[in-house]
Amino acid sequence: MVVTVVGIGFLIYWIVPGIPLIPAFALAAVLSPTDAVALSGIVGEGRIPKKIMGILQGEALMNDASGLVSLKFAVAVAMGTMVFTVGGATVEFLKVAIGGVLAGFVVSWSYGRSMRFLSRWGGDEPATQIVLLFLLPFASYLIAEHIGVSGILAAVAAGMTITRSGVMRTAPLAMRLRANSTWAMLEFVFNGMVFLLLGLQLPDILSSSLVAAEADPNVETWMLFTDIILIYAALMLVRFGWLWSMRKLSQRFLKKKPMEFGSWTTRELLISSVAGVRGAITLAGVLSIPLLLPDGNVFPARYELIFLAAGVILFSLFVGVIALPILLRHIESSDNVQQRKEERLARAATADVAIVAIQKMEERLAADTKENIDTQLLTEVSSRVIGNLRRRADGRNDVETSMLEESLERRFRLAALRSERGELYHLRATRQISNETLQKLLHDLDLLEALLIEDQ
Repeated sequence: MVVTVVGIGFLIYWIVPGIPLIPAFALAAVLSPTDAVALSGIVGEGRIPKKIMGILQGEALMNDASGLVSLKFAVAVAMGTMVFTVGGATVEFLKVAIGGVLAGFVVSWSYGRSMRFLSRWGGDEPATQIVLLFLLPFASYLIAEHIGVSGILAAVAAGMTITRSGVMRTAPLAMRLRANSTWAMLEFVFNGMVFLLLGLQLPDILSSSLVAAEADPNVETWMLFTDIILIYAALMLVRFGWLWSMRKLSQRFLKKKPMEFGSWTTRELLISSVAGVRGAITLAGVLSIPLLLPDGNVFPARYELIFLAAGVILFSLFVGVIALPILLRHIESSDNVQQRKEERLARAATADVAIVAIQKMEERLAADTKENIDTQLLTEVSSRVIGNLRRRADGRNDVETSMLEESLERRFRLAALRSERGELYHLRATRQISNETLQKLLHDLDLLEALLIEDQ
């Protein structure tokens, strides 16, 4: 990200005469974040190989935060509220960034401890826990901003920490199910709102910027379009060069534990480069640049910054729509096959562990005189469960047959579930069961059906 801000900032300052150096750095900062959501929108969900998409999503998450922090510094220098020196800016950036990450870790850790305390004292109501979970990013942001560090990085760090802390793993099942569905709904709504606002704002932004450019005698309008192409090309060159260099370093010095993209082909590096499209964060960042300086003068070249940022967004999306389908030919199918193999390996490994656990439990129950369970019943039930698990464990050897068997079993189970649901409605219509019983049994069927559909 720092390479992009510094390199592209100097390039913008050099090729666009009307933009001073500090505003050029501000534009480079808002152009550094990529948009993984916009990428999924233009190529479709699941089209990008998962190993590439994982890197892109993580990069977008961190670059959003670090890019906005860099923008904050550039605007502060341009506004005269901060004196720029290389050493001072570096120290301040590290303080704000590292402090924000640490603040996010502390808030997330405190949240985890609080949840365990509440659960111990009976406060395990799913709705309460979900509300507290939704407040976590806001709390991280506000606390970090209050102590003078990056609130955005704090929110990112809190989210990453809570994912890996084990809090969700030990949370009640009802809370996990509701939280996942609620997060998915909110993600869809907010992403839709962002792109709706993006589409509504871009036409007015471009037209007003063109009017301002035509009124400026120092700017030729056609040059702005050329600058958009040059800036985008430079962004792609820096991105590809960085990935290629990291791959070479990984292959040369990190042979035992190579980086994720250490084994990527040149084609995969190209996909990752072109997939770095710009989106809503870039537009929101450039629109946040103030209209006026403290002395009342207009912020230098603000309309040019907005026009160039909007142009790079559109051009990156256009190139992605054209180039990515070509680069992705014959890649996604192999990626799906690999994912299926990994799933089967994981299911087989967990089945082996589960079989051992059931056998130990059977021995313990058989030896327990207090339980007084009939040995034949115990053996019958455990054998039935182990039999289902053995099918999963044996599936790792004959993948084709096992996948066909699972597909047929899934179809039979789905047909049975749907017929059960129809019968439940019939029983309720004939008043043989109450509405409460209907809702409870429908909920059970919905969970089973969701599991079967998820495995497809």
